[in-house]
Amino acid sequence: MSVRAVATVRWQRRSLALLLALVLLAPVCAWAATRVGYAEPMTNAAELAGVASEAAPTGHSLFSGYALPGLGTYAGTFGGALLGTGLTLVLALAIGRLLASGR
Repeated sequence: MSVRAVATVRWQRRSLALLLALVLLAPVCAWAATRVGYAEPMTNAAELAGVASEAAPTGHSLFSGYALPGLGTYAGTFGGALLGTGLTLVLALAIGRLLASGR
């Protein structure tokens, strides 16, 4: 399946363009988060409740910190956004085709 086969209608092309714009903005959001000292809301809540020191790590994930490991902050964030958006789009299209076929 190619992008041309998917983007046949105007709203589909606009949607893909919007997704691409959001992926391109992901490194800007990572940069802005470091500039303002952003912290995860759950981390903030744990600190306010006084239980942050008792937190146990849940393991490693592919998108730890919303970035692909080993690529640096901004390139990793871009790669994570590209991979995550692509996987989500492929999965949504596959589910849509299954539902449309009536299986």
